[in-house]
Amino acid sequence: MRRRRPNWLAGIGAVAWLLLVGLPIYVMLAISVQTREGYGRNGPIALPGTFTLDNYTGAFDEGFGRYLLNTLVVTTSVVAIVLLLVPPLAYAIVRSRSRLTSQVFRLFLLGLAIPAQAVIVPIFYLISKAGLYDNLVGVILPTAAFSLPVCALILSGVMRDITSDLYEAMAIDGATPARVFLRLVLPLSRGGIATIAVFSALQAWNGFLFPLILTQSDSTKVITLGLYNFQTQYGIDIPGLLAAVVLSMVPVLLVYLFARRALVQGLMGVGGK
Repeated sequence: MRRRRPNWLAGIGAVAWLLLVGLPIYVMLAISVQTREGYGRNGPIALPGTFTLDNYTGAFDEGFGRYLLNTLVVTTSVVAIVLLLVPPLAYAIVRSRSRLTSQVFRLFLLGLAIPAQAVIVPIFYLISKAGLYDNLVGVILPTAAFSLPVCALILSGVMRDITSDLYEAMAIDGATPARVFLRLVLPLSRGGIATIAVFSALQAWNGFLFPLILTQSDSTKVITLGLYNFQTQYGIDIPGLLAAVVLSMVPVLLVYLFARRALVQGLMGVGGK
């Protein structure tokens, strides 16, 4: 058998991509374990001259624990709302033959064309009139609302890949629409469901505009706003800021590690089909 010739071009491209992705992570981790004096003396790329975890403990002293908890509450609530509303909505869109359903879905997708910045003033007015200003509920509701159109589009595309033969087999067995949804559609759409869960979680975790406009007190701050605490009138605590960024990345990385297989299946088609 002939030996395959090595693909040097692909290898060089892989190394270049590894450096492109790995260098920022290395810089962030290296700076986060340095003192401010060591960072100013050595620069961002040099190996740490001194190793310290004071930046991580200092992040919690600045209230990072409270911001992390608030962000977890917002993210969990947004994902729960999306998972509760989107699957039955997508099922109705795919299986219904009504023109009204089709028109409602098209109207629903207009949310993709409307940026949050364009409607932040009426959202602020509505949240204030509802008594939800400076409340996490006031952040959860608009964040979930702006996640629904994309999630409905993704999941309805996944559900359309389920063949009509499976629906006919369930109908022959006398299954009701609710049973078809629970026993057939949901199991075959688990990849898509994982995709919308990860997408909505990232939207909520990285959200900045709604917390900035709709909250004010420290008790309702989330991580993205809490990072401002490392900026003072005298400058920015770069090691402390990057330590907080590292801590904020850990939950997202854990979610991706556990959901990556279902996420890839959801992007490729029906999970488990």
